[in-house]
Amino acid sequence: MSDTTGSAFDIVVLGGGSGGYAAALRGAQLGLSVALIEADKVGGTCLHKGCIPTKALLHAAELADNAREGAHFGVHTELTGIDMNGVNEYKDSVIGRLYKGLQGLIKSRKITVIEGYGKLVGPDTIEVNGERVTGKHIVLGTGSYARSLPGLEIGGRVITSDQALKLDWVPKSAIILGGGVIGSEFASVWKSFGADVTIIEALPHLVPNEDEALSKAFERAFRKRGINFNLGVRFSGVTQDDNGVHVSLEDGKTFDADLLLVAVGRGPSTSGLGYEEQGLTLDRGFVITNERLHTGVGNIYAVGDIVPGLQLAHRGFAQGIFVAEEIAGLNPAPIVESGIPRVTYSEPEVASVGLTEAKAKELHGAENVETVEYNLGGNGKSQILATTGFVKLVRQKDGPVIGVHMIGARVGELIGEGQLIVNWEAYPEDVAALVHAHPTQNEALGEAHLALAGKPLHAHN
Repeated sequence: MSDTTGSAFDIVVLGGGSGGYAAALRGAQLGLSVALIEADKVGGTCLHKGCIPTKALLHAAELADNAREGAHFGVHTELTGIDMNGVNEYKDSVIGRLYKGLQGLIKSRKITVIEGYGKLVGPDTIEVNGERVTGKHIVLGTGSYARSLPGLEIGGRVITSDQALKLDWVPKSAIILGGGVIGSEFASVWKSFGADVTIIEALPHLVPNEDEALSKAFERAFRKRGINFNLGVRFSGVTQDDNGVHVSLEDGKTFDADLLLVAVGRGPSTSGLGYEEQGLTLDRGFVITNERLHTGVGNIYAVGDIVPGLQLAHRGFAQGIFVAEEIAGLNPAPIVESGIPRVTYSEPEVASVGLTEAKAKELHGAENVETVEYNLGGNGKSQILATTGFVKLVRQKDGPVIGVHMIGARVGELIGEGQLIVNWEAYPEDVAALVHAHPTQNEALGEAHLALAGKPLHAHN
């Protein structure tokens, strides 16, 4: 490790998750010398215990549902069981291939990877394995951890997503604390695998950050699937014994199950890393930056889940690229948070980008906002897939589309066009004039824009 102590690197990155490795790769691409410090495995939460493994489980869950429901399509399939060891082998093989690819990519860019637990010890210095690594610029990307509630101990039958991804058995029954993205995705998986699932959410809706129309449709879909949920009442406590967990709410209701999954969000991994000692501003553990992701101290930047906002891998990835370009003097445009697409990969899927109707009215005034909903019932491919749902558009009156919100099977794959529409500030007429292939679910976006442009075709009013 002697090569890390002499002259300073152009960039030293602390944390090899989506934000950190993107900053390292882009920095190296721009000809800067880069050191990447990671205590565990490059790829971070997203690759090893987040997006990738959960989506693999959700794909296995979709196959289970298809096998169970084949007769609807005249195909005589039956579901004879879920082999969790087999499912986990498949999941781990996907992670393994991606991890190997990422390691190769980092190696090919001549990035110095230092394995170990790093700590910020100066405005330009990270200490790792007892040695000091200096950088003209420091990028902090130390990520997040699965949070719990005060007084709620994780252990035994009370688990977070970290343990849920390693389960080698399917619970007969599960209670999920939290009806956001992570809770809803696990509810979807376990229901497909045959478990009896109940979600406890203190807020009035499931997926509460989405447009209310999506949340309500999502609740209807989950109810139809037989997923139970209790909304608007806070959790008060849990006990566990050999038979399972016993959960109580503040209104006195109780629930019993094999497991309690705590899915109340993710907290920033910033404690004990020297951030406050070096003068960084922290708020509830999050690192506060300006819009250019600078911390206000020296040449220190922060990216990803430690920066307040959407905790999404692709946000961290974009921020990592932004910071590397900023350091290289390219003066990139700041990332607009509302323009980042958001997907919940459950059955049905929920996908959105831009402003909700409520947020748009708050910003622009109710009289300056128009919306339209296009039902997937009028979309040929959605009928073939036997899915229901809709596309909801939000626009400024006589102005661009500022929000795209969708629910239905596979709609996450449509958000790419949705984010182009919102981020390029397209008018409904612009999109209505584009030709969408038939039969695809993508046509639903085209039809929604036709409706918003005042010429609905496949829509029953």
